[in-house]
Amino acid sequence: MPFIPHTDEDIKAMLDTIGVANIDDLFDEIPKELWSSKLDQLDDGLPEMAVIKKVSALAKKDGTPVCYAGAGAYEHHIPAAVWQVATRGEFYTAYTPYQAEVSQGTLQVIYEYQSMIAHMTGLDVSNASMYDGASALAEAMIMAVRANRKSKSKLILVPKNLNPVYARVAHNIVKNQEITLEYVEFDHKTGLIDHQDLNRFKDQDITALVIPQPNYFGLYEDVHALSDWAHDNKAMAIGVVNPMSLALLTAPGQWGKTGVDICCGEGQSMGVPLSSGGPYYGFLTCKQAFVRQMPGRIVGMTTDLDNNPGFALTYQAREQHIRRAKATSNICTNQGLMVTASTIYMALLGSNGLRNVAAHCINNTAMLKTKLSALKGLKVLFDGSGFHEFLIQVERPADEVITEMANKGFVAGVNISNDYPELGQCILLCVTETKTDEDLDTFVKALSDCL
Repeated sequence: MPFIPHTDEDIKAMLDTIGVANIDDLFDEIPKELWSSKLDQLDDGLPEMAVIKKVSALAKKDGTPVCYAGAGAYEHHIPAAVWQVATRGEFYTAYTPYQAEVSQGTLQVIYEYQSMIAHMTGLDVSNASMYDGASALAEAMIMAVRANRKSKSKLILVPKNLNPVYARVAHNIVKNQEITLEYVEFDHKTGLIDHQDLNRFKDQDITALVIPQPNYFGLYEDVHALSDWAHDNKAMAIGVVNPMSLALLTAPGQWGKTGVDICCGEGQSMGVPLSSGGPYYGFLTCKQAFVRQMPGRIVGMTTDLDNNPGFALTYQAREQHIRRAKATSNICTNQGLMVTASTIYMALLGSNGLRNVAAHCINNTAMLKTKLSALKGLKVLFDGSGFHEFLIQVERPADEVITEMANKGFVAGVNISNDYPELGQCILLCVTETKTDEDLDTFVKALSDCL
């Protein structure tokens, strides 16, 4: 952002125009006790060079810990070209295209993004981006209620081995629409959805079944059987996937006999840095039959009167474009910058590059599991195949272990003991393609010392 200075005369003229005595009066609705205090850590009148040195020294105190945490947000290598292109002015400052056809570059990026995501998930259509993976799941649930007109229950089955943050966010969004979430147990020996517990809902009026792949523990579910179970019981199947894994795994549109009806997830892993929790973006795809129940917007490719190719905002179903009562959602923004980065990331890597990344994740995960299995004081839970996450059970409080590892320079996973107390003191570890053999050995040595 360029710095545009204002003179005292400029400021006075603007304040006089709106009838305000000073700039502080613009914020008078905020209670004084909530106002930020003076920055006592910085001396008055420091030159720019001194401020940069001081702030950089403070930032270095945080260190650069090595990340072994996932749980929905993942550290992957991002080629330098991704953000060199994404931060060009025409992309960096672009917002929702209100005069859509004027913004041909923005529309082309969205179109290419939609094409790639639809191809990866094996479904017919993708919208533009959602806020994040959790809210995308909530929108998928609301969409399923509208689309499954044979079901009157508004009952959606959610496995307990779905990311618990997704489950909580979805509940908070859908509860006021009288949508009920019922939870399906997982087998404590395998970490997978308990099909016997699922069968207690057989022949009931079920609107949809949520199917995570991989699940929160990083394990592969029997998605073919689960998708077919949903359809055999007249329910819709909603896939929740890690898009990076789709480079190697069967696409959700090919699960079971007919594929899932809706697929969603978090797109952060493709070209978006962790950046302290966001902004990220969610994706949402579906079969053609349900496209008119989809929230957001869809870009299409067409030709003009001279037969030149161009792009148009083909479908827009939010309340700013149509009557409020007809809107499918009140989503009012488009995480376009993140989507642009993901589109560039997918284009740069291509299908072979994405497969290589996914394969390295799987290999590193298997290698770390093997190394940790030899340590005393921990147990690797669940021996099934998985993507880039797995659980370890420790004999000490998980928080203590994570804190001690932080002091050694590691973000040593996520403590899931509060969400799954029945599993004991457990840490969810994540390994991506960013780790070398030496990195893994260093981590195992540090964790061994800790335990």
